[in-house]
Amino acid sequence: MTDTIRRSAEDIFAEELAALARGDSHERPENWKLSPRAVVTYLMGGQAADGTPISPKYVGNRRLIETAVATLATDRALLLLGVPGTAKSWVSEHLSAAVSGSSRRLIQCTAGTDENQIRYGWNYAQLLAKGPSREALVPTPLMRAMEDGTIVRLEELTRMGSDVQDTLITVLSEKTLPIPELNTAVDARRGFNIIATANNRDKGVNELSSALKRRFNVVVLPPPATLEEETEIVVRRVREIGSSLSLPPIAPAEQEIARIVTLFRELRDGRTLNGKLQLKTVSGSLSTAEAISVGVAAWAEAGHFGDGRIGASSLAANLVGAVVKDPVQDTVALQEYLETVVRTRDGWSDLYGAIREVL
Repeated sequence: MTDTIRRSAEDIFAEELAALARGDSHERPENWKLSPRAVVTYLMGGQAADGTPISPKYVGNRRLIETAVATLATDRALLLLGVPGTAKSWVSEHLSAAVSGSSRRLIQCTAGTDENQIRYGWNYAQLLAKGPSREALVPTPLMRAMEDGTIVRLEELTRMGSDVQDTLITVLSEKTLPIPELNTAVDARRGFNIIATANNRDKGVNELSSALKRRFNVVVLPPPATLEEETEIVVRRVREIGSSLSLPPIAPAEQEIARIVTLFRELRDGRTLNGKLQLKTVSGSLSTAEAISVGVAAWAEAGHFGDGRIGASSLAANLVGAVVKDPVQDTVALQEYLETVVRTRDGWSDLYGAIREVL
């Protein structure tokens, strides 16, 4: 057992990765831990050659994952694009784990990210003492990935400024990282590539320049197509996260999680599932990832303070906290939803009462 809060994909699924590698008879690109075919099996689920079951990491269109993996086997970088909660970071992490054996080479892009965090930095004590030298250089995850021939992940690429984004152009087009201070450069080894993620519905986004866009192959990850598909994703992730956090055991909660997903989908889409009633939308995204968070929080509350069963009382406060981001607009939308949908829906009267108490 480990005492870390969150383990990396390559640690959690080490047995599956090892089983796939043992029976992988297909051709592997240089410095890849698995063949492209085995990487897709790892992501989509299936069976290793020795019969070891491989759990699905992504529920969705297999062709999208095949396109993403095929891109990484070329000299083009991969951009995973989609609305919040479409598993972009999740897919990025598992692709890196399967291809390079590590998902830890990661740059989290923010408005404060500068060129030094992308290209390289300097140890200023060494720099002042000896001047520019290789010893004074502080390599970034990007530089290390280039030197070792591995994948590097750039999360939320459009969060950082356009001028900083464009520092990637030389790396992506020439596969080299110039170090003018030392009159040298780092040339990427085979196996190096970049997986970037970006969401197309967030505020404060910096558009990618056309020069940078051309150097990425874009794979758009759509939201789960059906209620059943999204519920399956949320149920599995809640179970995995709750177990990893060692939360108290609870009774099966598939029906309650289905209620979370139903509520989120209807408020997100602005209409009931049957399309008969139009609803006010809320300011938040109400993504699949947020539904997972509500499920885990409800589990913790039910396990520690309840009777070990997720119900309306453990869901209510967590649902309101996820839905109401704007105290005025979102409260009005939720109250209308409660009165027109929840109050009259069979089997939802307990949830109606519990949420009304919170509001």
